[in-house]
Amino acid sequence: MGSGKRSLTTAAMVVACACAVLSAPGVAYASPTPGSTPSSTPSGGTAGAGGAAVQDPQAMRKKKDLQAIREKLDDLYHDAAVATDAYNAAEEKARQQSAQIVDLAQDIVKGQEKLDRLKDLAGAAARAQYRGGGLPPEAQLWLSRNPQEYLDGAGRVRQGEHATKGLLAEMARTQQDLEQYAKDASAQWQKLEANREAKAEAQKKIKKQIAAAEKLQSQLQKEEKERLAKLEEEAAHKAQTAWLSSGVLAEINGKASAQGRKAVQYATDQIGKPYVWGAEGPKSYDCSGLTSQAWISAGHGIPRTSQEQWKQLTHVDIKDMRPGDLIIYFDDASHVAMYIGDGAIVHAPRPGRTVTVAGAGSMPILGVVRPDA
Repeated sequence: MGSGKRSLTTAAMVVACACAVLSAPGVAYASPTPGSTPSSTPSGGTAGAGGAAVQDPQAMRKKKDLQAIREKLDDLYHDAAVATDAYNAAEEKARQQSAQIVDLAQDIVKGQEKLDRLKDLAGAAARAQYRGGGLPPEAQLWLSRNPQEYLDGAGRVRQGEHATKGLLAEMARTQQDLEQYAKDASAQWQKLEANREAKAEAQKKIKKQIAAAEKLQSQLQKEEKERLAKLEEEAAHKAQTAWLSSGVLAEINGKASAQGRKAVQYATDQIGKPYVWGAEGPKSYDCSGLTSQAWISAGHGIPRTSQEQWKQLTHVDIKDMRPGDLIIYFDDASHVAMYIGDGAIVHAPRPGRTVTVAGAGSMPILGVVRPDA
């Protein structure tokens, strides 16, 4: 099976190493720690008579505070992801509009060259007519020594007149084309400027949200950060367990297509590389940068953003999912991951994290799309 077999083998090895994602704590944003399961005695609790856990009120308050912080961080990074999608969309549109402006500029140059040639031809025809003396046909016939020669010449004159009229009409059409090209180029330029402004605004929002998240995290002590990570694991594990408990995995048995195997191979090869918003590789990625580049490497281009991937690609039922398909998350389609089989995904989670494997059900699933349907 060549590289395709290595693709699924690599994915299977990764999943095996991260088995906690599937049957133990999963992680929405980071690779799970194998064997890490929620303690039967909550942090800060002490064992009472008969092994019963006695909760420390102060510890409970701290856990509640950390839970609020975790939710706040999730909100901040989610908003950053939405802004990143807007940034990527504006970037993609700006790229397309720049290419259209270049094409229009080339059309204008070609049109002007054509108009110049037509003017030269029209001028030559006018000069030839002038050399004929401009006499009326009756006078030219009377002055002609050879009537047949005159008639032949008159036919050529009529042909010339028709040709001149054709040249003038072509000149008018070319002039209109040039004017339309100029209007189109101006309109595209205005759209380009609007998308540049949209991109700059999205960039501000991204930086603002990430800065707020980093500031919030910087205020935590090392022990608090560790407990916060534990809470993230527990939340992802709970979501993944609920997803698996539905029996959905038993229904998913689709086999990857040849292109799907290539896409999975590419995506899993990027594991460990950092998340950077707006990045499309090869050193870093954001969520849709990873999935779009993976499918480009498989020879099948797809939309750049997770929202456009959701809008434009073919939707499939979760039970029909196969490796290489893309899972779109959250109601606003602000996150995307690639399904690699056995209930696992590979994705670029969020700022501060790296490309990793996680449970497919560790985040709210909006739906599944298939690039090579």
